[in-house]
Amino acid sequence: MPQGKLLAIAVCCLLAVACSPRDFLTRRLASDLIAGSPTFKTPQQFFFRLGIIGNKEYLSPEYLVLQRRGWITGASAACPPQTAPPPCWEVALTPLGVETVQPLISKTASSSRYFPVTTAQRQLISVTGIDRAGNSADVDFNWKWMPVNEFGAALVEGSLLYKSTVSFRHYDDGWRLIEGAPGKTNQGMDDALKNAEPAP
Repeated sequence: MPQGKLLAIAVCCLLAVACSPRDFLTRRLASDLIAGSPTFKTPQQFFFRLGIIGNKEYLSPEYLVLQRRGWITGASAACPPQTAPPPCWEVALTPLGVETVQPLISKTASSSRYFPVTTAQRQLISVTGIDRAGNSADVDFNWKWMPVNEFGAALVEGSLLYKSTVSFRHYDDGWRLIEGAPGKTNQGMDDALKNAEPAP
């Protein structure tokens, strides 16, 4: 075998070993990094309060849905000093509400009157564009909330799409998604999700 061909094969092998799949920011890599982000995987929670609550909270859209489902009931109650102005309501779970909510709360929270209930998880729909500039890139993507239980299905609009933009940087080991607050003008995942807009 001629020495030139041998050298070309050796160079190709070295280049293949030196480059990792993370060196090239493709839509697939961006999708994997976004979907694997701890911030993206943080579930949506509804903080549910039983006992005496104010009228504003009792008439909120979430509590009205829970009332219509027959999961909570409210009786007029005297307002404690920290919950003003009147009227106030004594909120309790109905038997159907206990059946629905009880499996969703942790054992430690079950004795509390105020506890979180996980309602939805983010689902990545697609990466819609990548804008690279040197060692930085902005990635546009669409996502939505997916209800994870019956409680979430009642409170979360699962068909509403959001669009966000998150920043990536290229390091010596490949492309990384910026998780927290960005050091410069780039937008991290936390800000990308907070600043999400309805997608067309």
